[in-house]
Amino acid sequence: MAVKNKKEEGNKFILALKYIWESRSYILMIFLVFIIFSFVGFFFHGQFTFLDKILEELIRKTEGMNVWQLMVFIFFNNVQSAIFGMVLGVVLGVFPLMNAVSNGVVLGYVLEKSYSVFGFWEFWRILPHGIFELPAIFIALGLGTRLGMFIFEKQKKKELRKRIYLSFLAFVLIVVPLLIIAAIIEGFLVSFYS
Repeated sequence: MAVKNKKEEGNKFILALKYIWESRSYILMIFLVFIIFSFVGFFFHGQFTFLDKILEELIRKTEGMNVWQLMVFIFFNNVQSAIFGMVLGVVLGVFPLMNAVSNGVVLGYVLEKSYSVFGFWEFWRILPHGIFELPAIFIALGLGTRLGMFIFEKQKKKELRKRIYLSFLAFVLIVVPLLIIAAIIEGFLVSFYS
């Protein structure tokens, strides 16, 4: 029985990876939107000064947290963003695109702020934060976009059910572990640099 369960789990993991691979064009589209709007946030930072209040609030929320509290905060914040981005993609994939746009702008804005104060080398300090987090978010948003495209299939209900199942499978088996690793790395880095 235990062998069968391991085999089934392995099959589900392979199924999740296969679905992510089949969704690569959606994930790539999300990645490109994110990158484009990161440049927008960087080069047109003067248009986004309202983000200062949001960033200050985020810093206030995490002030005084120890490394473990910070990891938990980062993990749940990322999971919430990823799950909403994926689930709300059911509405023609609009929300994941908006999420990629807004997150791209925020990253570009933060990079510009860091660059203007500390210079180019600050990017190397920021880079490890996104190694696991960003791919996880891109996957979730890409799957959310694909989820919304069920509307163009002939058997809409069947296709929607299939995409929901495979998206949640990929989320639990691939995205969540990536976000756990990201939270551990980011928690330690933030604590180390603060």
